[in-house]
Amino acid sequence: MKMIIGLGNPGKQYEMTRHNVGFQAIDLLAEQLDAPAFQTKFNGLYTTVRAGGEKVMLVKPLTYMNLSGECVRPLMDYFEADDEDIAVIYDDLDLTPGKLRLRAKGGAGGHNGVKSLIAHLGTDVFNRVRIGIGRPDGRMAVADYVLGPFSEDEQPLIREAVERSAAACRDWLGRPFLEVMNDYN
Repeated sequence: MKMIIGLGNPGKQYEMTRHNVGFQAIDLLAEQLDAPAFQTKFNGLYTTVRAGGEKVMLVKPLTYMNLSGECVRPLMDYFEADDEDIAVIYDDLDLTPGKLRLRAKGGAGGHNGVKSLIAHLGTDVFNRVRIGIGRPDGRMAVADYVLGPFSEDEQPLIREAVERSAAACRDWLGRPFLEVMNDYN
């Protein structure tokens, strides 16, 4: 079984913020794969579908971004998913808005949700789909920036990046992640 995990924050006030592009991608995948309604387990929302010849779980942790690993690790244990069978979609300050970057391993890059995953998984070797959100100008705090909405100019770039991230994840269901990474980077 493969797990595709979108990082974000629960609650209506966070829905369209920069920090929630992972949730947006999971919602789009659920729609595209005609997934059943999300269920709750281990402080997360999940749904399971068959796609690309295998069972696929779509996950949105409800722990808030900084504690994402507290949801993901128990789900992986319960459903017997291995580290190489997960892909995590999340926002990245170091990429320009709308840029997509896939990686099979790496550090947290200052992202607290990824720090939590690394701590709970005990490894930094897992598939990542990073969606660029850019950095704030020097006058705005990073926390305020990531919890804020995209500008009107950024919205089409982000919409396209979310669509491309969902497409990359669908491609991964039938191919090795490294091949998909080469196609999308």
